[in-house]
Amino acid sequence: MPEPTPELIKIVTADQMRQIEDLSKAAGVSKDALMERAGLEVARRIRHLMAPLAGKSALVLVGSGNNGGDGLVVARHLWKWGVRVTVYICRERRTPDPKLDLVIDLGIPVVGPSDDASLKLLAELLAGSHVVIDSVLGTGRARPIQGPLKGMLELVAQARTHSPSLRVVALDLPTGVDADTGAVDPASLAADVTVALGYPKLGHFGYEGAERVGELEVVDIGIPAGLDEDVQLFLLTPRWVKPRLPERPKASHKGSHGRAMVVAGSRNYIGAAYLAGTAATRVGAGLVTIALPEGIQMAVASKATEPTYLPLPEQPPGVYSAEALQTLLGGLDGYEAMLIGCGMGQAESTRGLVEGVLCSGHDLPPAVVDADGLNTLALIPDWWESFKEVAVLTPHPGEMARLTGRTTSEVQADRIDIATESARLWNKIVVLKGAFTVVAYPDGRAMLNPFANAGLATAGTGDVLAGSIVGLLSQGLSMEDAAAVGVYLHGIAGEEVRRRLGDTGMVAGDLLPELPLAIKRSRQAW
Repeated sequence: MPEPTPELIKIVTADQMRQIEDLSKAAGVSKDALMERAGLEVARRIRHLMAPLAGKSALVLVGSGNNGGDGLVVARHLWKWGVRVTVYICRERRTPDPKLDLVIDLGIPVVGPSDDASLKLLAELLAGSHVVIDSVLGTGRARPIQGPLKGMLELVAQARTHSPSLRVVALDLPTGVDADTGAVDPASLAADVTVALGYPKLGHFGYEGAERVGELEVVDIGIPAGLDEDVQLFLLTPRWVKPRLPERPKASHKGSHGRAMVVAGSRNYIGAAYLAGTAATRVGAGLVTIALPEGIQMAVASKATEPTYLPLPEQPPGVYSAEALQTLLGGLDGYEAMLIGCGMGQAESTRGLVEGVLCSGHDLPPAVVDADGLNTLALIPDWWESFKEVAVLTPHPGEMARLTGRTTSEVQADRIDIATESARLWNKIVVLKGAFTVVAYPDGRAMLNPFANAGLATAGTGDVLAGSIVGLLSQGLSMEDAAAVGVYLHGIAGEEVRRRLGDTGMVAGDLLPELPLAIKRSRQAW
């Protein structure tokens, strides 16, 4: 069983990793010591992957830098444990080379670049291997992959096609994946497992890079504690989520678990009110009230029987009227949290309702703003100057583009920085949805959700997320925790639906019964 992970795992850039290694050396732990520990930990993961080891063969692809040195350490340990190991040097290494000398001293076969110009031997070695260990470039990629190395990687890819059981394990990063952006070289090698050394790298979560990483594991390589204090990007883990889940004392009653007001829905988006309101109940809110145009109440209530309702004046049918503002404000007393925006539409009177609630200085419960609430804010110049309260904003990339005046492509190309800059400027908690959802805080910190699920790319899943966050917020979680815990639980629910149904044909309603199970599984984590 793997060792327990820390509550939060920090995610680093290549430069940050180099700085931490330099600080480690200054603290008395040399880079050589880090390399030895890294190689041992990776070898242990491979031993688990290959078990039983008897009769197994491993091919270690070695580059010219430190990543190649890590691979040489892996080769030694696997050899000592009885694996038939061959080291294949993909790029000439500097001399003297103590790591390579130790490999040669053990009698491990080594193939150098000049020994196999035709790559015929590489093809033969691949045909007889159970696992390929990619320790060629790691975080060191700087130029396009060309020449012999490109041919070597293409041979590995072909071997995997002919032998689906061949596993590829990458050290730190698959060769050809940029450590910071996740950009992928056309010759990049896809891994089944990537073992991140010390910390996951930002490139592991880039859209292209994530496709090459496979299963991501992180191993401790012996870096002294406290050297990463400047790193402000974290990966959400079940160990962090577990202690933040709302408690459920046996003697509690519905009043013990908060009241959430969900302002959602319109004649064209009836389902949004159902999804958001039901999600709030499914994460444990004691009482949920859905405020909506009175003409659609019966349609929503026919599906969502558990919430109570606050019918708001409408004109025309299914569209909030100007009088809805006072009705809503008069009904907010006693609620611990409020969600506004899901499926409300963009009628002028609806925009007036949203602006009147958020930007007129009213005393509000802690708020989550989604969808058309965000679209309304985007139309107000410097809206954060009038909407001063800290709140949770949950934009998808298109809504984030409108809020920031950028294009959707620009948002997607720089998700973390744009989310953190915006959170600081607006003094809001920003949940930028999408693969590896970003939760950014006004103080510069950000958390990354570990899930990327194509099945969630369907209408209504954002309503479920917003409802989950407001339901947690109503139960007493801080805004910071409610946003991150809601994102994580939503991700776990999505993973379970994908496991059962696949990533095609999932609908937002599939997530609702999975939310309590996601909480249950999170309570049972480390």
